[in-house]
Amino acid sequence: MRRGRLLSAGALTVALGFCATGAWTYTQARTDQELAFGRERDTALAEGRQRLTVLTTLDASTRERAAAGIEAWRDASTGPLRTELARTEPAVGPSARATVTEAALTALDTRAGTAKLIATVQVEVTPRGGAATTDRKRLEAVLTRTGETTWRVSALSAVPVAGTEEAGPE
Repeated sequence: MRRGRLLSAGALTVALGFCATGAWTYTQARTDQELAFGRERDTALAEGRQRLTVLTTLDASTRERAAAGIEAWRDASTGPLRTELARTEPAVGPSARATVTEAALTALDTRAGTAKLIATVQVEVTPRGGAATTDRKRLEAVLTRTGETTWRVSALSAVPVAGTEEAGPE
């Protein structure tokens, strides 16, 4: 009888120790800076992808749709890019519909609220009255955090594809 109580007490002690270790580990993980950094990285990447899709898409089939698309560009941007886009006038012309196929952050500074994103974008361009063509682009975007959690594009540039530049003299 005494042996059974000792085994039960030992099992209870091991179970309590296991529960205490689990609770301590959970508490550490919830307050861990790496976890917070990971969340910030995921948010910047997701919002960067979404903003890049907006900035590479425009329905210019009518002047009103073009104006709405340009307004969406302004909402997706900040800083110098937003200032530049503010000068854009809506016009009827070719329309573009983009899809970000791959994206990754190459830099993230949570204190400064900046990040760099590289992405490949598939763009379907439809000229007025013509057949659509599809092109792939590689872009680099500088993201800036505006507010507590919102990321917007402050700079956007094309990334040259390796092997497309002419070889110069060495």
